[in-house]
Amino acid sequence: MRPIQGMSVLVTGGGSGLGAGMARHFCARGARVTISGRRADKIEAVARDIGRGCRAVAGDVTVAEDRGALVRAACEHGEGLDLLVNNAGNMLRQSVDEYVERDLLDVFHTNVVGGMMLTREAQPALAAARGCVVFIGSVHNRRAFPGASPYAATKGAVESLTRVLAAELGTRSIRVSCVVPGAVLTEINQRAGLFDDAAARARLDGMKGMHALGRIGTAEEIAEAVEYLARAEWTTGAVLEVDGGLGLGATFA
Repeated sequence: MRPIQGMSVLVTGGGSGLGAGMARHFCARGARVTISGRRADKIEAVARDIGRGCRAVAGDVTVAEDRGALVRAACEHGEGLDLLVNNAGNMLRQSVDEYVERDLLDVFHTNVVGGMMLTREAQPALAAARGCVVFIGSVHNRRAFPGASPYAATKGAVESLTRVLAAELGTRSIRVSCVVPGAVLTEINQRAGLFDDAAARARLDGMKGMHALGRIGTAEEIAEAVEYLARAEWTTGAVLEVDGGLGLGATFA
Protein backbone atom coordinates (compact mmCIF):
# COMPACT_ATOMS: atom_id res chain seq x y z
CA MET A 1 0.00 0.00 0.00
CA ARG A 2 1.07 3.56 -0.63
CA PRO A 3 2.91 5.07 2.37
CA ILE A 4 1.47 8.07 4.20
CA GLN A 5 4.90 9.52 4.99
CA GLY A 6 5.37 12.54 2.73
CA MET A 7 1.85 12.36 1.29
CA SER A 8 0.26 15.72 0.39
CA VAL A 9 -3.33 15.96 1.61
CA LEU A 10 -6.01 18.65 1.19
CA VAL A 11 -8.97 18.42 3.59
CA THR A 12 -11.91 20.79 3.24
CA GLY A 13 -13.97 21.61 6.29
CA GLY A 14 -10.88 21.19 8.43
CA GLY A 15 -11.77 23.54 11.27
CA SER A 16 -13.55 20.97 13.44
CA GLY A 17 -15.02 17.49 13.63
CA LEU A 18 -14.11 14.98 10.97
CA GLY A 19 -11.87 17.36 9.02
CA ALA A 20 -9.76 18.30 12.02
CA GLY A 21 -9.56 14.64 13.02
CA MET A 22 -8.31 13.67 9.56
CA ALA A 23 -5.69 16.41 9.62
CA ARG A 24 -4.36 15.21 12.99
CA HIS A 25 -4.35 11.60 11.86
CA PHE A 26 -2.44 12.19 8.64
CA CYS A 27 0.02 14.70 10.11
CA ALA A 28 0.86 12.31 12.95
CA ARG A 29 1.92 9.80 10.29
CA GLY A 30 4.17 12.14 8.37
CA ALA A 31 1.84 13.65 5.78
CA ARG A 32 1.77 17.33 4.89
CA VAL A 33 -1.82 18.45 5.29
CA THR A 34 -3.57 21.60 4.09
CA ILE A 35 -6.91 22.31 5.74
CA SER A 36 -9.50 24.76 4.53
CA GLY A 37 -12.67 26.31 5.87
CA ARG A 38 -14.59 29.55 5.81
CA ARG A 39 -13.77 30.36 9.44
CA ALA A 40 -10.13 31.44 9.42
CA ASP A 41 -9.87 31.50 13.22
CA LYS A 42 -11.05 27.90 13.51
CA ILE A 43 -8.72 26.38 10.93
CA GLU A 44 -5.76 28.43 12.12
CA ALA A 45 -6.33 27.18 15.67
CA VAL A 46 -6.43 23.57 14.44
CA ALA A 47 -3.24 24.05 12.42
CA ARG A 48 -1.41 25.60 15.39
CA ASP A 49 -2.48 22.72 17.60
CA ILE A 50 -1.29 20.11 15.11
CA GLY A 51 2.02 21.76 14.27
CA ARG A 52 4.20 22.46 11.27
CA GLY A 53 2.89 19.58 9.14
CA CYS A 54 -0.50 21.31 8.90
CA ARG A 55 -1.20 24.47 6.92
CA ALA A 56 -4.45 26.43 7.20
CA VAL A 57 -5.89 28.29 4.21
CA ALA A 58 -9.21 30.10 4.58
CA GLY A 59 -11.53 29.45 1.67
CA ASP A 60 -15.05 28.59 0.56
CA VAL A 61 -15.50 25.61 -1.77
CA THR A 62 -18.41 27.39 -3.45
CA VAL A 63 -16.13 30.22 -4.65
CA ALA A 64 -14.07 29.56 -7.79
CA GLU A 65 -11.16 31.81 -6.79
CA ASP A 66 -10.96 30.15 -3.39
CA ARG A 67 -10.90 26.67 -4.92
CA GLY A 68 -7.94 27.59 -7.09
CA ALA A 69 -6.12 29.10 -4.13
CA LEU A 70 -6.71 25.98 -2.02
CA VAL A 71 -5.25 23.66 -4.60
CA ARG A 72 -2.25 25.91 -5.19
CA ALA A 73 -1.60 26.16 -1.45
CA ALA A 74 -1.82 22.40 -0.98
CA CYS A 75 0.52 21.76 -3.91
CA GLU A 76 3.00 24.28 -2.51
CA HIS A 77 2.84 22.91 1.04
CA GLY A 78 3.01 19.28 0.00
CA GLU A 79 5.00 19.56 -3.24
CA GLY A 80 2.09 18.17 -5.22
CA LEU A 81 -1.23 16.63 -4.21
CA ASP A 82 -1.88 12.97 -3.39
CA LEU A 83 -5.24 13.12 -1.64
CA LEU A 84 -8.25 15.43 -1.76
CA VAL A 85 -10.87 14.90 0.94
CA ASN A 86 -14.15 16.62 0.07
CA ASN A 87 -15.40 16.93 3.63
CA ALA A 88 -16.87 20.46 3.73
CA GLY A 89 -20.62 20.41 4.18
CA ASN A 90 -23.63 22.06 5.75
CA MET A 91 -26.73 20.60 7.37
CA LEU A 92 -30.21 21.62 6.25
CA ARG A 93 -33.34 20.22 7.85
CA GLN A 94 -36.68 21.18 6.31
CA SER A 95 -39.89 19.19 6.04
CA VAL A 96 -41.45 19.00 2.60
CA ASP A 97 -43.98 21.67 3.62
CA GLU A 98 -41.13 24.01 4.59
CA TYR A 99 -38.90 23.69 1.51
CA VAL A 100 -37.26 26.96 0.50
CA GLU A 101 -35.73 26.75 -2.97
CA ARG A 102 -32.85 29.10 -2.17
CA ASP A 103 -31.91 27.03 0.88
CA LEU A 104 -31.98 23.80 -1.14
CA LEU A 105 -29.75 25.29 -3.83
CA ASP A 106 -27.32 26.59 -1.20
CA VAL A 107 -26.90 23.22 0.52
CA PHE A 108 -26.42 21.45 -2.81
CA HIS A 109 -23.83 24.07 -3.78
CA THR A 110 -21.78 23.42 -0.65
CA ASN A 111 -22.27 19.67 -0.23
CA VAL A 112 -22.18 18.57 -3.86
CA VAL A 113 -21.22 21.18 -6.46
CA GLY A 114 -18.33 22.64 -4.43
CA GLY A 115 -16.69 19.23 -4.12
CA MET A 116 -17.26 18.48 -7.79
CA MET A 117 -15.63 21.73 -8.86
CA LEU A 118 -12.74 21.35 -6.42
CA THR A 119 -12.12 17.87 -7.83
CA ARG A 120 -11.99 19.41 -11.29
CA GLU A 121 -9.51 22.03 -10.06
CA ALA A 122 -7.30 19.42 -8.37
CA GLN A 123 -7.40 16.95 -11.23
CA PRO A 124 -4.06 17.81 -12.91
CA ALA A 125 -2.12 17.59 -9.64
CA LEU A 126 -3.89 14.38 -8.62
CA ALA A 127 -3.20 12.79 -12.01
CA ALA A 128 0.49 13.64 -11.72
CA ALA A 129 0.61 11.92 -8.33
CA ARG A 130 -1.70 9.03 -9.28
CA GLY A 131 -3.73 10.28 -6.37
CA CYS A 132 -7.09 9.81 -4.74
CA VAL A 133 -10.31 11.72 -4.02
CA VAL A 134 -12.46 10.81 -1.01
CA PHE A 135 -15.95 12.20 -0.56
CA ILE A 136 -17.72 12.09 2.81
CA GLY A 137 -21.22 10.65 2.63
CA SER A 138 -23.74 10.09 5.39
CA VAL A 139 -25.75 7.39 7.12
CA HIS A 140 -28.78 9.57 6.25
CA ASN A 141 -28.85 7.48 3.08
CA ARG A 142 -29.17 4.28 5.12
CA ARG A 143 -31.64 5.47 7.76
CA ALA A 144 -34.58 7.77 7.07
CA PHE A 145 -34.67 10.74 9.46
CA PRO A 146 -37.86 12.73 8.76
CA GLY A 147 -37.14 16.39 8.08
CA ALA A 148 -33.60 15.72 6.85
CA SER A 149 -34.43 15.11 3.19
CA PRO A 150 -32.44 18.14 1.89
CA TYR A 151 -29.23 16.93 3.54
CA ALA A 152 -29.88 13.29 2.66
CA ALA A 153 -30.44 14.22 -0.98
CA THR A 154 -27.04 15.90 -1.16
CA LYS A 155 -25.33 12.87 0.31
CA GLY A 156 -27.16 10.56 -2.08
CA ALA A 157 -25.79 12.69 -4.89
CA VAL A 158 -22.29 12.37 -3.45
CA GLU A 159 -22.47 8.57 -3.55
CA SER A 160 -23.66 8.56 -7.16
CA LEU A 161 -21.02 10.97 -8.38
CA THR A 162 -18.34 8.95 -6.54
CA ARG A 163 -18.98 5.97 -8.80
CA VAL A 164 -19.23 7.98 -12.00
CA LEU A 165 -16.07 9.97 -11.26
CA ALA A 166 -14.24 6.76 -10.36
CA ALA A 167 -15.04 5.40 -13.81
CA GLU A 168 -14.22 8.66 -15.56
CA LEU A 169 -11.00 9.51 -13.74
CA GLY A 170 -9.63 5.98 -13.56
CA THR A 171 -8.23 6.47 -17.04
CA ARG A 172 -6.13 9.30 -15.58
CA SER A 173 -4.91 7.14 -12.67
CA ILE A 174 -7.07 9.01 -10.14
CA ARG A 175 -9.05 6.90 -7.66
CA VAL A 176 -12.36 8.16 -6.24
CA SER A 177 -14.19 6.68 -3.26
CA CYS A 178 -16.55 7.65 -0.45
CA VAL A 179 -16.71 7.10 3.31
CA VAL A 180 -20.14 6.89 4.96
CA PRO A 181 -19.87 7.69 8.68
CA GLY A 182 -22.38 6.82 11.36
CA ALA A 183 -23.04 9.08 14.35
CA VAL A 184 -19.90 11.06 15.19
CA LEU A 185 -19.83 14.26 17.24
CA THR A 186 -19.08 17.22 14.95
CA GLU A 187 -20.27 20.83 14.80
CA ILE A 188 -22.48 20.50 11.72
CA ASN A 189 -25.77 20.67 13.63
CA GLN A 190 -24.56 23.51 15.82
CA ARG A 191 -23.48 25.55 12.80
CA ALA A 192 -26.94 25.03 11.32
CA GLY A 193 -28.47 26.41 14.51
CA LEU A 194 -30.27 23.15 15.32
CA PHE A 195 -28.63 22.39 18.67
CA ASP A 196 -26.17 23.81 21.15
CA ASP A 197 -23.14 21.69 22.09
CA ALA A 198 -24.82 20.01 25.05
CA ALA A 199 -27.98 19.15 23.11
CA ALA A 200 -25.95 17.81 20.18
CA ARG A 201 -23.98 15.55 22.51
CA ALA A 202 -27.13 14.33 24.23
CA ARG A 203 -28.78 13.59 20.88
CA LEU A 204 -25.86 11.47 19.71
CA ASP A 205 -25.56 9.68 23.04
CA GLY A 206 -29.23 8.81 22.67
CA MET A 207 -28.40 7.10 19.37
CA LYS A 208 -25.87 4.66 20.86
CA GLY A 209 -28.40 1.87 21.01
CA MET A 210 -29.21 2.25 17.29
CA HIS A 211 -25.65 1.12 16.48
CA ALA A 212 -24.97 -2.61 16.37
CA LEU A 213 -21.72 -1.94 18.26
CA GLY A 214 -23.51 0.05 20.94
CA ARG A 215 -21.67 3.35 20.70
CA ILE A 216 -21.12 6.36 18.50
CA GLY A 217 -17.92 6.73 16.50
CA THR A 218 -14.92 9.03 16.61
CA ALA A 219 -13.28 11.30 14.07
CA GLU A 220 -10.16 9.12 14.33
CA GLU A 221 -12.11 6.06 13.18
CA ILE A 222 -13.35 7.94 10.11
CA ALA A 223 -9.79 9.12 9.43
CA GLU A 224 -8.61 5.49 9.49
CA ALA A 225 -11.09 4.67 6.73
CA VAL A 226 -9.92 7.64 4.65
CA GLU A 227 -6.34 6.47 5.15
CA TYR A 228 -7.19 3.03 3.78
CA LEU A 229 -8.76 4.49 0.65
CA ALA A 230 -5.81 6.83 0.15
CA ARG A 231 -3.32 3.99 0.41
CA ALA A 232 -5.16 1.16 -1.36
CA GLU A 233 -4.02 1.57 -4.93
CA TRP A 234 -6.43 -0.96 -6.46
CA THR A 235 -9.54 0.40 -4.74
CA THR A 236 -11.79 2.91 -6.51
CA GLY A 237 -15.50 3.56 -6.69
CA ALA A 238 -15.84 2.15 -3.18
CA VAL A 239 -18.50 3.35 -0.76
CA LEU A 240 -17.11 2.36 2.62
CA GLU A 241 -19.58 2.32 5.51
CA VAL A 242 -17.89 3.12 8.81
CA ASP A 243 -20.94 3.48 11.00
CA GLY A 244 -20.80 0.99 13.87
CA GLY A 245 -23.72 -0.82 12.30
CA LEU A 246 -26.13 2.15 12.40
CA GLY A 247 -27.02 1.68 8.75
CA LEU A 248 -28.13 -1.90 9.37
CA GLY A 249 -31.39 -0.63 10.81
CA ALA A 250 -31.19 -3.31 13.49
CA THR A 251 -33.93 -3.49 16.11
CA PHE A 252 -32.93 -4.71 19.55
CA ALA A 253 -35.85 -6.13 21.54
